[in-house]
Amino acid sequence: MHKIVLFDGDCNFCDHSVQFIIKRDPKGHFKFTSIQSDTGKKMLNQLNVPEDTNSFILIANNKTYSKSSAALQICKELKGLWKIFYFLLIVPRPIRDLFYGILANNRYKWFGKKESCMLPSPEIRERFL
Repeated sequence: MHKIVLFDGDCNFCDHSVQFIIKRDPKGHFKFTSIQSDTGKKMLNQLNVPEDTNSFILIANNKTYSKSSAALQICKELKGLWKIFYFLLIVPRPIRDLFYGILANNRYKWFGKKESCMLPSPEIRERFL
């Protein structure tokens, strides 16, 4: 079963994060959709998540993860040493989410917004909803 990552399609950091995941997920466990797309908006509505959410959202195994929990759940599935970050789940969520929130609230200022969308290869395009 695929896991679905909803991300901010306007955010450079979020776009780089998606590319990072794709590169380290050769088996294609993750599918992606931006929160600005029709599919993303529909999913956010079904999950009762506000459209102006300030987080990655991961849907996996009939559960929804957000903020640091989503990022760490994703790390668990990536090839390489990224799996070791999963242990950070032992840190209480409010503390993890505090640091996540600092990054999320400053992502446009620190990393900018996208001017245009990338054109993915046909193999990668299949991973976008």
